[in-house]
Amino acid sequence: MEDNFNEELKAWFEFYQELGIENFYRRTPAPKSETLLPPKPHVEPKGATAPSLADQKATLETVRTPLQIPKPIMPTLKLSLFEPVAPAPARRERETLEQIREDLGDCQRCRLAKTRKTIVFGQGNPHAELVFVGEGPGADEDEQGLPFVGRAGKLLNRMIELVGMKREEVYICNIVKCRPPLNRVPEKDEIEACSPYLFRQIAAIQPRLICCLGAPAVRTLLGIKEGITKIRGQFYDFAGTQALATVHPAYILRNPREEKILREDFEKIRDFLKAPR
Repeated sequence: MEDNFNEELKAWFEFYQELGIENFYRRTPAPKSETLLPPKPHVEPKGATAPSLADQKATLETVRTPLQIPKPIMPTLKLSLFEPVAPAPARRERETLEQIREDLGDCQRCRLAKTRKTIVFGQGNPHAELVFVGEGPGADEDEQGLPFVGRAGKLLNRMIELVGMKREEVYICNIVKCRPPLNRVPEKDEIEACSPYLFRQIAAIQPRLICCLGAPAVRTLLGIKEGITKIRGQFYDFAGTQALATVHPAYILRNPREEKILREDFEKIRDFLKAPR
């Protein structure tokens, strides 16, 4: 029985140590003279009168009384252990295209700012199911501040109609928002400075499909360095959103006989958007 008591007492000590309570003290034991012991049976001397029946019963009850072991004084728990946890911070709301444009401001983050006329942020439905990402603004776009408004833009508009949509229903932007001199391909540091705003635009819109127009867009969004003619028409994953790679409309303007491949890819876009989610 003593072993069981010791085991139980040990378990209690371990429990309070887990709570961070380590200081315990033991009450000073009472002097031996005060130790609670059962009274010795009364022995009558010789010649004494025998105790009455009531006296014998009282003596028996005293012997049977259990020992009164004092209970240990439990330490006081600190209230700091039970202080409420601070509530989690509120979830940040999804930013809007207007907020991203305001954050972009009069961008001077790369060398393209020195030669541009206008920042071409993007245009279209802020909740579009389909987003087009091109390479960079051309001369017409730099003048008007809108993406794909030149000859390549007119061809893109025809392809959008092939999908069964209007330009106002989609969203159009580029990997850089300022025109590179002489319409050259954007350089690595220019893309690195501007692409974060592109990614934020896509996150704000949350489209069903992203159409990458040309190799620079494919490399920036998907990290694929293979030739665009080898991977065009294929679907890839971009941060949980489907992305399709195809040629840039400017390529078709230089190679009119290749318009059929652009049509084939846009037919895949049409079939994708018509399919149930």
